[in-house]
Amino acid sequence: MKLKKLAALAVAGAMLASPVMAELVFPSLSYRTGPYAANGTPVADGFADYMTLLNERDGGIGGVMTKVVECETGYSTEKGVECYESTKGLGALIYEPLSTGITYQLIPKATADDIPILTTGYGRTSAANGNVFSHVFNFPANYWTGASVAVNYLLSENGGSLEGKKIALVYHNSAYGKEPIRTLQALAEKHGFSLTLLPVDHPGQEQKSQWLQIRRERPDYVLMWGWGVMNQVAIQEAANIHFPMDHFIGIWWSGSENDVIPAGMAADGYKALTFHAVGTDFPVFADIQKYVVDAGLAAGDGSNVGTVLYNRGMYGAMLAAEAVKVAQRMNGVADITAGMMRDGLENLVISDETMEPIGFKGFAPNFTVSCQNHGGPGLGAVQQWHADSKTWEMVTDFIEPDMSVIQPLIDEDSAAYAAENNIAPQCN
Repeated sequence: MKLKKLAALAVAGAMLASPVMAELVFPSLSYRTGPYAANGTPVADGFADYMTLLNERDGGIGGVMTKVVECETGYSTEKGVECYESTKGLGALIYEPLSTGITYQLIPKATADDIPILTTGYGRTSAANGNVFSHVFNFPANYWTGASVAVNYLLSENGGSLEGKKIALVYHNSAYGKEPIRTLQALAEKHGFSLTLLPVDHPGQEQKSQWLQIRRERPDYVLMWGWGVMNQVAIQEAANIHFPMDHFIGIWWSGSENDVIPAGMAADGYKALTFHAVGTDFPVFADIQKYVVDAGLAAGDGSNVGTVLYNRGMYGAMLAAEAVKVAQRMNGVADITAGMMRDGLENLVISDETMEPIGFKGFAPNFTVSCQNHGGPGLGAVQQWHADSKTWEMVTDFIEPDMSVIQPLIDEDSAAYAAENNIAPQCN
């Protein structure tokens, strides 16, 4: 017995004496269960697979291996906060909550803990103002720029004028779904179109009354801020009342294969916004196949690779990884802290020169982050669904938002937040 105890103490001593391997820790607040699992799963897969690719192909980032710590939220704000609290002490470098509701709750917590948040294409829009929101980043686009991009696209489709047109917004009745309302109201006043607001309660399976109202009022266009089964139901209801699919445009969270395939040919022509390219025609996908899927290391079974939401999860991982590289260069160390990561995000430059070596050239627009601008350029494109080939096609170039409308809204909302929370200007 004494010999066994001595042996155990010797092993423990050796472990304490050996160097601890550094890791770059990336919590993944995923939701593979619950009503939004079909959409949450491919995003989580894309995020995890890209981090695995970095380990297998590149030996990590700057010589330090990545580690994804996945925590199931079920898209519940309460569980999301619990996941944050249970993982932040593991060396978390950054959080990508994949939920606007969770994001709102984490903003003050993560700021106090000196841990950055990246909400790529979602979250609190006014966090684009880095002068107020020091630890929150929502590049390259947000819900207000998305709303403006949609309106600018419709302007281009109508000879530059929407005067007298009718637009309906079908939206998830949550913090997420309500985000574009004030922007669309300002744009309606500017361009002379009427706006009808049609909330849909979680999870969105019951929409008969909303689409009956659309059938009665016959809007020229319908915009949608939906998620999960709500999107599928909306597209089917639109088909049931014979609403023209090419006049139906979803935000980027309403434009995945999951949203359109259930409706079959009835979904043909449906459109949605995107802030990155579609498909697999980029070298990074060959690397994912070789180093991750074929090697048996994929987070899923590999069937989601190249789908819209998988690509989005992968893109979010890439942005985080590139910010790590910036932070490593800025600080001269490979094993960075969360505070260093924040600085890396704020000094991030995404360009062809950045993206070509990692297989992403042309995948998304170039942009630069600064202390004042945590939101990027706000560019968005329109993609359209082809039901026969079951593919999305980009039908526009990337479109600029109307910042003469968006920026005052960002300034107003962020100034109110700063006053309410006694936040001094963060930028020199």
